[in-house]
Amino acid sequence: MRHTVRTRPWRTLPWRTAALSITGALLLTSCGGAGSAEEDGVELDEDQVGVGAMEDFGVDDTFVATEPVEFSLLYRNNPDHGLDEDWMFFDQLEEEHNVSLSLVDAPLSDFEEQRSLLIGAGEMPDYVPVTYPGQEVPYLSGGAVLPISDYLDYMPNFTDKLDRWELWDEFDALRQEDGKAYMLPGLREDPFYIFSLVVRGDIWDELGLENPETWDELADQLREVKEAYPDITPMSDRWELQSTLNIASANFDTVAGWGYGQGLYFDHDADEFIYAGASDEYRELLEFFAGLVEEGLMDAETMTQDDQMAEQKFSAGESFVIGGNDESTTIYHRGFEELGTEGAEARLIPIPGGRDGDFVHSGARFDSGLMIANSMADQDDFMALLQFIDWLYYSDNGLEFATWGVEGETYERDADGEIALDEDIDINSLHPDAEEHLLRDYGFHNQPFMHAAGSLTEFVHSGLRPHVIEWQESMQHKEERPVTPAHPFTDLELEQLGLWSTSLTDHVQTATAQFILGQRSFDDWNSYVAELENLNMQSLVDMANEAYERAQEQIDEQIDDESDEQSEGDGDA
Repeated sequence: MRHTVRTRPWRTLPWRTAALSITGALLLTSCGGAGSAEEDGVELDEDQVGVGAMEDFGVDDTFVATEPVEFSLLYRNNPDHGLDEDWMFFDQLEEEHNVSLSLVDAPLSDFEEQRSLLIGAGEMPDYVPVTYPGQEVPYLSGGAVLPISDYLDYMPNFTDKLDRWELWDEFDALRQEDGKAYMLPGLREDPFYIFSLVVRGDIWDELGLENPETWDELADQLREVKEAYPDITPMSDRWELQSTLNIASANFDTVAGWGYGQGLYFDHDADEFIYAGASDEYRELLEFFAGLVEEGLMDAETMTQDDQMAEQKFSAGESFVIGGNDESTTIYHRGFEELGTEGAEARLIPIPGGRDGDFVHSGARFDSGLMIANSMADQDDFMALLQFIDWLYYSDNGLEFATWGVEGETYERDADGEIALDEDIDINSLHPDAEEHLLRDYGFHNQPFMHAAGSLTEFVHSGLRPHVIEWQESMQHKEERPVTPAHPFTDLELEQLGLWSTSLTDHVQTATAQFILGQRSFDDWNSYVAELENLNMQSLVDMANEAYERAQEQIDEQIDDESDEQSEGDGDA
């Protein structure tokens, strides 16, 4: 059966322990990387090959199954492009790689719910893409998800990129309490940023303003705009300020907004977790935005208005600053045209820096990844699945195929070797007047079949308009905050974590809006912190630090074991 669309997965099997033995234990973070890929890959023994797998599969080897194989996956169906069984993507996989895909169709609107239902019912497809780091955790206690870290020896392209792009620390942070990682993240060669602030570029030019280098400078610029245009409120944000709080928080050395998570933040100087919402740094962040509201520089409705209202204010010239991304700028320009706001420019600016440096949060090199069903470890085509995933999602030639299609048919390489999409095909408004679309008509550049927009910077940039590339490059000098160290929780701790963190986060979010809008005085900060303490804040922090200490002990034990083995080896020599 060829790339069929099913409402339920075609394999439903009991969960059992992986049968394959893995040579070479993987080290944890402090050992200089969890492991190192052998550039030539792993040559399989005859009894390990199984159905469809290649006996010798290494870095950038093109995967071609030795006999036809079919794999099921949960397909996140975005209504913008849908799903077409006749896409060239499917035809090429079958004809050139001997692989057919059986798709479990899940609409974008309830993809996460469908994922939970299928896995909870024991009907997980062979693999589930479009899963972000951390989203695998709720499914671990049931044993449904494969501990993929046990099988990295058989994924040469994935481990090669962890080696060359120095991403082992980030990967090891995904390890759980048992020391294993259960998901393969999407990888990026360079950090990729999406959200920032969008300003009225024409107004900034009129007033002689440059891109603000810091958040304080942005506030000064808003004051200049307010002086020149006293009848408008310069900033009226969307997403209830959650995106802007998130991107700003890195330069206040905390987490907030969309990035708040469980509220745990690692203080690297003190070598311990703290609760972000009760910290002095979080207070400073809120004081900054509260000051904007108090001065009339930011619209108080920012914290409550829906996106459409915020967009309308910006497009109508009632505000000059709003949160957004490249896609948003297109929407804003369309609004300018519809409302007759002539000469207006929506300009995406680099994220401003802080008083003590120019920071962004770490993690901009990981993107949505995938989970593999634990049941696959007992299947004859398990090794073929590992090789297929390693090729399609992590090899250079697999990524090029998934991102751009077939050379000579959907794209060419110019004299400099750079990718050039066929002029009759569009993606990301590269050729807005083209009659065909790379995704809708061919099935390439589709998130369930690729991660991180191609992951290689060359592929990422080849799909962006020049001004977007310029914006990305303007962000590359920024310094990433250190990676949060691994602190995996036990099943019981995870259950308790959910209860405590939910109550705490709800209280923090409510108080955040109150402080910013002036509905609660910062003189009341100590009372607010006491309220968090009454909601088990300290117990949450203590549990996180205990988990962190356990992880460090495990690392230390592994280092000692490695040292003993090395000493024995030297003695034998």
